[in-house]
Amino acid sequence: MRSQSEFLAAYSRDHQHPTNQLIHMICVPVIVFSTLGLLWCLQIGRWLGLPLEVAEYVNVATVGGLLAFGFYLKLSVRSALVMTGWFALSVVGILALGGAGWLLAAVCAGLWIAAWALQFYGHEVESAKPSFAEDLVFLLIGPLFVMEKVYRALGNRRVSHQA
Repeated sequence: MRSQSEFLAAYSRDHQHPTNQLIHMICVPVIVFSTLGLLWCLQIGRWLGLPLEVAEYVNVATVGGLLAFGFYLKLSVRSALVMTGWFALSVVGILALGGAGWLLAAVCAGLWIAAWALQFYGHEVESAKPSFAEDLVFLLIGPLFVMEKVYRALGNRRVSHQA
């Protein structure tokens, strides 16, 4: 498996244009949130016969989140912790939407479609295919790319791929 530095360098090559970078800074978090929201709707806890107080939290999002955590942990502890925080914030938002009576699947589907449309527009501006066209694992690298940009904007010289 490639190192985090190698993944980020490859991802960065396809994301040089400032417009594409800005679109990614906005849309990658929206895509992560909305993807988790859609996966949250795929409940498996009840199917497994778990008690109701636990069952609602056992879904494709939480199971997938555990698998993604393992991937990020192989890259670096820092990345695993950052992405765990991102997952936790997303879950708070998901639970808030549900608690407010919003149709989680409909909201997340709309956000997901709009964010992906903008992402593809960004790649049109860039004149480059999305990185995941080369390797699907780049779908997990996008959030790390965003976090690296945030670290640099905050003046942190120790970027995400230097665990």
